[in-house]
Amino acid sequence: STLKFKDLIPVLYQEGRFQGDPVTLGVGGFGRVQLMTTVNHGKYYAMKRVSKKQIVVKRQEEHMLFEKKILKAIQCDFIVLYAAFKDTRYIYMVMEFCGGGEIWTKLKEGRFDEHVVVFCTACVVEAYAYLHKKNIMYRDLKPENLMLDMKGYVKLVDFGFAKELIRGEKTYSFVGTPEYMAPEIIKNQGHDFAVDFWSLGILIFELLVGPPFSSSEPQKIYSKILDGELKFPPYLSEAAKSIISKLCPRPGQRLGNTKNGIKDVRHHWYSSMNWHKLRMCQLDAPTIRLIRKGPCYINFDKFPQDHTLAEEEFSGWDRDF
Repeated sequence: STLKFKDLIPVLYQEGRFQGDPVTLGVGGFGRVQLMTTVNHGKYYAMKRVSKKQIVVKRQEEHMLFEKKILKAIQCDFIVLYAAFKDTRYIYMVMEFCGGGEIWTKLKEGRFDEHVVVFCTACVVEAYAYLHKKNIMYRDLKPENLMLDMKGYVKLVDFGFAKELIRGEKTYSFVGTPEYMAPEIIKNQGHDFAVDFWSLGILIFELLVGPPFSSSEPQKIYSKILDGELKFPPYLSEAAKSIISKLCPRPGQRLGNTKNGIKDVRHHWYSSMNWHKLRMCQLDAPTIRLIRKGPCYINFDKFPQDHTLAEEEFSGWDRDF
């Protein structure tokens, strides 16, 4: 892209107690995401800023380099990235600004209707189809990593746990978010693309009902996952129960991971979905009513400014960044 780092300027809060401060869209262990625009103000961007020192301390160098490599190679409407920059203190990833906010924030207001969940997770299926075709596992599906654009379409963000894998091989790293981890990751039996279908089943359950396996202690979450009992509430439709059950058995029997691959997922719960129109973003998104109108940052929580500066880092791991 022709975007230059020096052209980016922070968007400022227009009102409230943070008036005049730069807008922060999110804060995590990785750093923070800021809302930026360009000098000629044609467009908004979300810029993730990560301390290089922290990356080294947490031994995340390879993950960062791979995340950038993936995002550079991706051209899919359901996945977001424009450019990456660096200086002596930070790595910056500049992404499309999804003004509708996180699915996670919307969930706090209550569970979603089934037709909304069908639409949201169909967008995820599209992103998966694209990634898996490129031999990339995503491995970090959760409501916090799903953003809504202003048309209500769902986009995948955060590729910190993504990994390239040759078909037929397995990998043994212990990664993911506890509630969404497939049993084979927890048991360290080696895993492959099947873990993405497991987490899709968990996502569908969470959007319709709430998290199926939760506890404040990861160990307890793992035990619940290994027990593998999903308790369906009476209001869940037969079709929803069916897709979740088929996405969450043993890896070899998981929908999406058998001989017809992702086609089986598309033909199951999504039989009424017009996939072509979804891909062309020609469907009216039922999520649009979840998006509030107002300043461009209205769908995000507000965060105070961070005045601390990360330490400089000169080890050179980011030479090719």
